[in-house]
Amino acid sequence: MKTPDLCPACGASNDCSLADPRTAARACWCYSVSIDPAVLEKLPAELRKVSCLCPRCAQVEAQLQTVAKPIK
Repeated sequence: MKTPDLCPACGASNDCSLADPRTAARACWCYSVSIDPAVLEKLPAELRKVSCLCPRCAQVEAQLQTVAKPIK
């Protein structure tokens, strides 16, 4: 089953703020990172553009940690 709040690659929560009506006015975490197009190309065509990947499957966890660190 395809749902907007689940990662199409692994089925875990994708933490997409746009998929949750309570946080839909906020930008999604994916707006602050660069996802390698090769990662998206590995998904079967029918799973692309259905919902966000989770940070782990998008291979951007390190980028998110850098974004979350306060600037000193």
